[in-house]
Amino acid sequence: MKFLFNFSLLTILAIVAVSLTFISINTVLANQFIQESTQIASTQITSESFSSENSEEKPQPDSLHPEVAEKADILKEKAAEKDITIQLTDGFRTHEEQDALYAQGRTEPGNIVTNARGGESYHNYGLAVDFAVVNDGQIMWDTSYDGNGNGKSDWEEVAEIAKDVGFTWGGDWEDFKDYPHLQMDFDASINDLQNGNHDIY
Repeated sequence: MKFLFNFSLLTILAIVAVSLTFISINTVLANQFIQESTQIASTQITSESFSSENSEEKPQPDSLHPEVAEKADILKEKAAEKDITIQLTDGFRTHEEQDALYAQGRTEPGNIVTNARGGESYHNYGLAVDFAVVNDGQIMWDTSYDGNGNGKSDWEEVAEIAKDVGFTWGGDWEDFKDYPHLQMDFDASINDLQNGNHDIY
């Protein structure tokens, strides 16, 4: 009888011990699940905040970059010091305007003036201007024109000044010479600009 009592008591104690073990394991697993869930939620919030901040930092431009506009004004002043008058014929362009220009000489009348579609030109990001030399109010598209009579092409003189103040000149390009074109890319490629991988605004 005493044996049965001791056996029953041991059985009950074993059951209680097993139950307490399960409760302890469940508590540990529950705490671990809560911690992991909190970490995941925190990571998602941080990721969303980072994405939101990036999109706010890099808005799509709708005008010339301030430094490009400033340097273009300086270019006009320095050209005037050499008795050369220039006119900015183009600046910021929308993607639609760029596509219309690309169509010229292809699906629309006129000569081909660009190989860049919408989103493929630095004009679309406010980083380029086009200029022309002016004489008596008339634009001179003859790039050999020497209006100040110093034996040098006015266009090339303006291009040299532009490069001195930080522009790249399209007349130096080998594949498609674009004599009116001046740009400042701040070491950002078109691909960088299209994908927002830049910090220039």
